[in-house]
Amino acid sequence: MSLYYLLLVAVIQGLTEFLPVSSSGHLVLLPHLVGTQDQGPAIDVAVHVGTLGAVILFFWQDVKSAILGVPRMLTGRIDTDGSKLAFLLMVATIPVVIIGLILKVTGLADQMRSITVIGWSMLLFGVVLYYYDQIGTEEKTIQDWTLGEAIKLGLWQAVALIPGTSRSGITITGARKMGYNRKDGARISMLMSIPTIIASGVLLGADVIGQADWELLKLAGIGAVFAFGAAMLALSLMMKLLNTISFTPYVIYRVILGVILIAIAYM
Repeated sequence: MSLYYLLLVAVIQGLTEFLPVSSSGHLVLLPHLVGTQDQGPAIDVAVHVGTLGAVILFFWQDVKSAILGVPRMLTGRIDTDGSKLAFLLMVATIPVVIIGLILKVTGLADQMRSITVIGWSMLLFGVVLYYYDQIGTEEKTIQDWTLGEAIKLGLWQAVALIPGTSRSGITITGARKMGYNRKDGARISMLMSIPTIIASGVLLGADVIGQADWELLKLAGIGAVFAFGAAMLALSLMMKLLNTISFTPYVIYRVILGVILIAIAYM
């Protein structure tokens, strides 16, 4: 793998992981566009670690609160903001872990990695995001998050296992449908990504244990650093822009890319 391609993978992963445009869809497409082989699970793990570090740092106060709340949660005391947040994040992660394991074991996960699936997912779920973003109210904040909504958002998140859907995009869609304001809907979505990325990293890591050599580890480290930087940039820009704009620019990008991919798929 060339250094140029590695940096391309890392930057694309970092920029698209937290924007509602599908990081997995872009990473599946990249080898087709540049005419090279897939980067492999080791690099996938590395760039996910980089984005994980970025979201933890960016939302450190929330993360710290949830971590400190874990001991109370484990003893059944969901009576503080931290223990409540830790509990809801755990609940919201269960559906994607279960369904993800099923897709991996059955081989359906690999079968869905096609330009046709990505194109339709980009287009259709982009339209769904636009619809709920336009009609959704701005009345709820993260303090209003409930157990029932965590279960529902967990199911929304599981839909993102379809390449091209976008994990952040579909959970933000669900949050806007429930009436969360744009910033807090995005905040919940980003916090939900933390246990999900960890679970995904563990699953991917199981495939590469014992296969990595020093050269691969060096490349993985470089990829993680660049993914971290790109993710921090993407998070900063999106959260700042949500003060003044809606998710429509991302929807426009999704629709245009989706139409192009569908056209290519059926040519």
